[in-house]
Amino acid sequence: MANIKSQIKRNRQNERRRERNKAVRSELKTRTKNAVRAAENGADDVADRLREAVRRIDKAAAKGVIHPNQAARRKSRLVRRIAGLVSEHPGE
Repeated sequence: MANIKSQIKRNRQNERRRERNKAVRSELKTRTKNAVRAAENGADDVADRLREAVRRIDKAAAKGVIHPNQAARRKSRLVRRIAGLVSEHPGE
Protein backbone atom coordinates (compact mmCIF):
# COMPACT_ATOMS: atom_id res chain seq x y z
CA MET A 1 0.00 0.00 0.00
CA ALA A 2 1.27 3.45 -0.87
CA ASN A 3 2.41 5.81 1.90
CA ILE A 4 2.78 8.91 -0.26
CA LYS A 5 -0.26 11.19 -0.53
CA SER A 6 0.06 11.76 -4.25
CA GLN A 7 0.34 8.02 -4.90
CA ILE A 8 -2.74 7.30 -2.77
CA LYS A 9 -4.68 9.83 -4.86
CA ARG A 10 -3.23 8.40 -8.09
CA ASN A 11 -4.41 4.92 -7.04
CA ARG A 12 -7.93 6.24 -6.48
CA GLN A 13 -7.92 7.93 -9.89
CA ASN A 14 -6.63 4.81 -11.62
CA GLU A 15 -9.29 2.66 -9.97
CA ARG A 16 -12.07 5.02 -11.11
CA ARG A 17 -10.68 5.03 -14.65
CA ARG A 18 -10.35 1.26 -14.67
CA GLU A 19 -14.01 0.84 -13.69
CA ARG A 20 -15.14 3.35 -16.33
CA ASN A 21 -13.02 1.74 -19.05
CA LYS A 22 -14.30 -1.69 -18.09
CA ALA A 23 -17.90 -0.50 -18.49
CA VAL A 24 -17.14 1.04 -21.89
CA ARG A 25 -15.42 -2.13 -23.15
CA SER A 26 -18.32 -4.23 -21.92
CA GLU A 27 -20.80 -2.04 -23.77
CA LEU A 28 -18.70 -2.33 -26.95
CA LYS A 29 -18.98 -6.09 -26.79
CA THR A 30 -22.72 -5.93 -26.13
CA ARG A 31 -23.41 -3.54 -29.02
CA THR A 32 -21.27 -5.64 -31.37
CA LYS A 33 -23.03 -8.82 -30.32
CA ASN A 34 -26.45 -7.21 -30.82
CA ALA A 35 -25.52 -6.08 -34.34
CA VAL A 36 -24.19 -9.51 -35.33
CA ARG A 37 -27.19 -11.29 -33.83
CA ALA A 38 -29.59 -8.99 -35.70
CA ALA A 39 -27.77 -9.72 -38.97
CA GLU A 40 -27.87 -13.48 -38.31
CA ASN A 41 -31.61 -13.39 -37.65
CA GLY A 42 -32.33 -11.14 -40.61
CA ALA A 43 -33.84 -8.40 -38.43
CA ASP A 44 -35.04 -5.12 -39.93
CA ASP A 45 -32.94 -2.90 -37.65
CA VAL A 46 -29.51 -4.28 -38.61
CA ALA A 47 -28.35 -0.91 -39.96
CA ASP A 48 -29.38 0.89 -36.76
CA ARG A 49 -27.62 -1.63 -34.56
CA LEU A 50 -24.51 -1.52 -36.72
CA ARG A 51 -24.50 2.29 -36.61
CA GLU A 52 -24.81 2.24 -32.81
CA ALA A 53 -21.96 -0.28 -32.46
CA VAL A 54 -19.68 1.78 -34.73
CA ARG A 55 -20.61 4.94 -32.84
CA ARG A 56 -19.65 3.35 -29.51
CA ILE A 57 -16.36 2.10 -30.95
CA ASP A 58 -15.55 5.62 -32.18
CA LYS A 59 -16.43 7.11 -28.80
CA ALA A 60 -14.23 4.60 -26.97
CA ALA A 61 -11.31 5.50 -29.24
CA ALA A 62 -11.92 9.21 -28.76
CA LYS A 63 -11.89 8.81 -24.97
CA GLY A 64 -8.72 6.73 -25.08
CA VAL A 65 -10.32 3.51 -23.85
CA ILE A 66 -9.10 1.68 -26.95
CA HIS A 67 -6.40 2.62 -29.45
CA PRO A 68 -7.57 4.34 -32.66
CA ASN A 69 -6.05 1.55 -34.78
CA GLN A 70 -7.92 -1.04 -32.75
CA ALA A 71 -11.13 0.94 -33.28
CA ALA A 72 -10.55 0.96 -37.05
CA ARG A 73 -9.81 -2.78 -37.03
CA ARG A 74 -12.93 -3.58 -34.99
CA LYS A 75 -15.16 -1.47 -37.24
CA SER A 76 -13.71 -3.02 -40.38
CA ARG A 77 -14.19 -6.57 -39.12
CA LEU A 78 -17.68 -5.87 -37.84
CA VAL A 79 -18.88 -4.28 -41.09
CA ARG A 80 -17.37 -7.10 -43.18
CA ARG A 81 -18.95 -9.73 -40.95
CA ILE A 82 -22.39 -8.13 -41.05
CA ALA A 83 -22.18 -7.58 -44.83
CA GLY A 84 -21.46 -11.28 -45.25
CA LEU A 85 -24.34 -12.29 -43.00
CA VAL A 86 -26.80 -9.92 -44.70
CA SER A 87 -25.85 -11.23 -48.14
CA GLU A 88 -26.60 -14.77 -46.92
CA HIS A 89 -30.11 -13.74 -45.81
CA PRO A 90 -31.39 -11.35 -48.48
CA GLY A 91 -35.02 -10.35 -48.08
CA GLU A 92 -35.61 -12.22 -44.82
